[in-house]
Amino acid sequence: MSLLNRMQPLLSKSKLFVDFEKAEQLKDAPKSRKRRKRGGDVKVGQGGTLDPLADGVMVLGVGRATKQLTQFLDCTKEYRTTCLLGCETDSYDSEGNRVRIAPWKHVTKQQVEEALSQFTGQIKQTPPIFSALKMDGKPLYEYARKGIPLPRPIEPRDVTVHSLELVEWLGSNHPFTWPDNSLNEDQKKAVEKALQSVDETINLEDKPENSTTLNGENDVPTAFVLRMSVSGGTYVRSIVHDLANALGSAGHVVTLQRSKQGRFVLGPKSDNERACIPWEVFEKALSDPGEADEDGWAEWEREVIEHIEVV
Repeated sequence: MSLLNRMQPLLSKSKLFVDFEKAEQLKDAPKSRKRRKRGGDVKVGQGGTLDPLADGVMVLGVGRATKQLTQFLDCTKEYRTTCLLGCETDSYDSEGNRVRIAPWKHVTKQQVEEALSQFTGQIKQTPPIFSALKMDGKPLYEYARKGIPLPRPIEPRDVTVHSLELVEWLGSNHPFTWPDNSLNEDQKKAVEKALQSVDETINLEDKPENSTTLNGENDVPTAFVLRMSVSGGTYVRSIVHDLANALGSAGHVVTLQRSKQGRFVLGPKSDNERACIPWEVFEKALSDPGEADEDGWAEWEREVIEHIEVV
């Protein structure tokens, strides 16, 4: 939503989207008691959010196209993500707090490749307890933080992982570290209590390697990069978390990039795919729209004209 808030003033001033005669009339008209559209007269929406640490494809709809955005919630998406072993976090990514430390040195590239088949095809996936999904009107993360047993198990969902592959084995050659923040004992017991109401075998006890100082190459946790194509509703964080557990370790997401959403891609691969506009184009226009060309278009508007899909 912060991206939409930044984009809206730019779009609302562009003749690509605004009827200027109507805009002038509205400017001189008395203020309506009805809530005005945020930032201008142009309606803007998005076709699927990204996690705070993620980057990549974001589909925006302007005007009547906002009604078409639901198609991007259930469409096929492609991601590239980095898993860091040895540490589980409450959010399953590096934005969260450490909840469990586990061995990682035994995990090999071959073991990861062999384990991927367990998470490919039509699978049942349980969303993370630290998510905004609601149960009896309360977000799941509230149960976890307060140590409240869940009223019932989290409903597994049917998702499809069309492809899942290991594309880069980083080993210890990377800049990533575990999060500095960790849950205290009371917080950890609260999370464990909530999780055990679903699976009584869950244990958040730390089981570190012989040395966890993370000083020296041998103490740098293993990391690797996955590429996947998945159906809508799939949690990449959960795939990484579950894969690390299957390897007898723990793990969390440290980078996440959405490289494709439906027909929109970072870089086109076929005639049916559409390339995205780099964010830098809009960032530059927000600070300095620049001079219009002989046809009256700013540089960023030209980029939109070349990429826009009219529905």
